[in-house]
Amino acid sequence: MIIEQIYTGCLSQGSYYIQSANEAAIIDPLRETKPYIQKAKKANVKIKFIFETHFHADFVSGHLTLAKETGAKIIFGPTANTNYDSLIAEDEQEFRIGEITIKALHTPGHTMESTTYLLIDSSNKDIAIFSGDTLFIGDVGRPDLAQKSNDISQEDLAGILYDSLRKKIMPLDDDVLVYPAHGAGSACGKNLSSKTVSTIGEQKKTNYALRENMSKDEFIKEVIQGLTPPPNYFPLNVKMNKEGYDDIDKIIACGTTPLDPDSFENIAKMKNVLILDVRHQDDFAKEHIPNSIFIGIDGSFAPWVGTIIEDVTKPILLVTPKDRVEETVTRLARVGFDNCLGFLKGGIKTWIMHGKLTANVNVINPAVFNKLTKNEELKVFDLRKSEEYNSGYIPNSQNIPLDSVNRKIRNFRLKDTFYMHCAGGYRSMIAASILKSKGIHNFTDIKGGFNALKKVGLEISMK
Repeated sequence: MIIEQIYTGCLSQGSYYIQSANEAAIIDPLRETKPYIQKAKKANVKIKFIFETHFHADFVSGHLTLAKETGAKIIFGPTANTNYDSLIAEDEQEFRIGEITIKALHTPGHTMESTTYLLIDSSNKDIAIFSGDTLFIGDVGRPDLAQKSNDISQEDLAGILYDSLRKKIMPLDDDVLVYPAHGAGSACGKNLSSKTVSTIGEQKKTNYALRENMSKDEFIKEVIQGLTPPPNYFPLNVKMNKEGYDDIDKIIACGTTPLDPDSFENIAKMKNVLILDVRHQDDFAKEHIPNSIFIGIDGSFAPWVGTIIEDVTKPILLVTPKDRVEETVTRLARVGFDNCLGFLKGGIKTWIMHGKLTANVNVINPAVFNKLTKNEELKVFDLRKSEEYNSGYIPNSQNIPLDSVNRKIRNFRLKDTFYMHCAGGYRSMIAASILKSKGIHNFTDIKGGFNALKKVGLEISMK
């Protein structure tokens, strides 16, 4: 028996490859299916089942493409309703894979169709659960992402989740392994651990939501407390996972179309087209195409794309680092951004060689900024999360987390020059590109962010 976690850091997402004898199963596959097919081919086994723990909101799953390419059966849990051929399992229904068994345990709460899959070995011993977004390491799934209906609330879902955990998961043996769908960084929970595997026993000891003496009312209050609004792209991803989507090869073929500067510029002038620059923030600051949006490929790319670009159907033109076009298109498609029209062939250098206009972002060295603060009071915006801000901040700075910049754009429309920073420079450059695209230019980005400011001895306040 083989259990392999295939973890994608950008999405903080875990898919699973399970193999026994001459058969295999995949749990919660990503949209690009080649890694799973190659593993099965190398081992000379047949992919028999594709198990989905729920209709994912934060990424587009690869179940349809994988089923088409392998003939594997798509399995969802009870109450799921799809627009394509799938098997909707009954609670505790079992599926045979080689010499092992996968049992579907209906665990609603995160969503109503949420299902945990229990792996049982050939000696009938419970080995592991694949808990999807029901149980994370150190947390549980947020109960507000399910498709809304008139007769259910997040409080109702939280109460259902409480029952699922205590009736289906907590009674399992302490040595049963826990394999969740996400780790730290995912928006599907509040405070996920960076660990991506644990045991039932360990979670009973350390996970606040599994406290033995916790009442349902206490659980509901703690689980819904502090939930921030989910990204706008989540509902579309649910819809795509439920109803279907275009094959990723088609998306890649269109998105990797090379465009010369004139063609790129002409398409960019069309209504509603967005230029997305995914290079390093320092390169973007130095020179970029006016009104383009920066979201660097080497950061938490896909989640920030989904958070910042509010329309998932928006046509996108790409400015990418060399040889990373297909990677960029693929990572956009993971979160449902399928409308890439092509990329700037030759990059920004070719754009400049053709005499096209560029813009830049004013940047200040942290040591220079530190000296300025000793002589005058400066207006500073901190783009970090509120919990980051509260643990240490520049005196008199204003905290506007990056995910709220679009909603609070009026706060930045100031007469005087202001300064911005995040932790390391990535998020503040995203904010800089948003502001410039909206005609706000009287600001300076602090290079290296808060981490660099601490190193030069800047005075820090704490709450």
